[in-house]
Amino acid sequence: MQALDLHCQMILEEYRECLPELERLKTSVLTALQEALERAGLIVTAVEARVKTEESLAGKLALKGNKYATLSDITDLVGARVITFYTDDVDRLASMAEQMFEIDWANSVDKRKLHQLDSFGYNSLHYICRLPDSDFRFELQLRTTLQHAWAAINHDTGYKSGIEIPRDYMRRMNRLSGLLELADDEFSRIRTELTDYRRRVQTLVQNGKLDDVLLDGDTFRSYLQAKPLDALNKRIAAINQAEIQEAPLDRYLRVLKALNCNTLGDVSRLIKRYTDDAYLLARHQLGNTDIDIISSAIGLQNICIVCILSTGGGKIGLERLFNVLNGHNSQNTALAELTYNQALNLPFMN
Repeated sequence: MQALDLHCQMILEEYRECLPELERLKTSVLTALQEALERAGLIVTAVEARVKTEESLAGKLALKGNKYATLSDITDLVGARVITFYTDDVDRLASMAEQMFEIDWANSVDKRKLHQLDSFGYNSLHYICRLPDSDFRFELQLRTTLQHAWAAINHDTGYKSGIEIPRDYMRRMNRLSGLLELADDEFSRIRTELTDYRRRVQTLVQNGKLDDVLLDGDTFRSYLQAKPLDALNKRIAAINQAEIQEAPLDRYLRVLKALNCNTLGDVSRLIKRYTDDAYLLARHQLGNTDIDIISSAIGLQNICIVCILSTGGGKIGLERLFNVLNGHNSQNTALAELTYNQALNLPFMN
């Protein structure tokens, strides 16, 4: 590194004196970003901030120190970066930053608009910002995870180092750049389409058009929001005046599909068909006990049990059910035997 002239040495000395203030600025920026993300409920890959090291600043001054009259003219003494999962979250974060900070528009740049052939990894949005009452500006970089990974790979390989790169290597890197940019766009598009799909499903469920909704994890969760099993669970709880503890029902999706439920309409009909028998089974199970806490899964579990037994599935069918719900273990055989015997004399068995 070449020796610094007196002017650059004075800027470097000013940096040393202001280092505590720069550290406070870094902490304030980082805290502001983290709190804003939490308020917005926005999940990102990383939130980072750093103060430029003395060595890095000296290198910058050696190259172009005559550009800066004072230390405060340097805009990247403090740098912050937010790395998002999706490209559209970059725009959302940009809007948040514009409300949180004073933006130096003259020195900010949206590199996404440059559309250079090999620019994917450098497509970050760079804002030069200032906090109220701060003497120094800071740089805020917003980019996606794939853009960040690409930039890191390029830095590691020296792709932008100024050294002449073999054409075959450049061609392969540019091909990968295009693939990653396509992937970035597709991830955002898929998320948008899934959001639209979930909204359509919710509308169909709310309008009672359950036969138009295929049964899958998303639609099942949407259906459960209408609490179709609440009435049955409350009837069962009333047997012993028991408390109902909430339990996840996701694992029943496989069971319902095995019982030939292909749409939410099929699930609704299954519940209606077997609700009364599921209650009879619960009464037989709980009537002579002092159990005062039951799971919110008991209604659906008993519906599945009744369906299996009333259609001839027997003990083997019950054991398969418990293997899905509880995982394969030796106790499921005994549980299937017990459940079968509890149901043996109930009307749906005849």
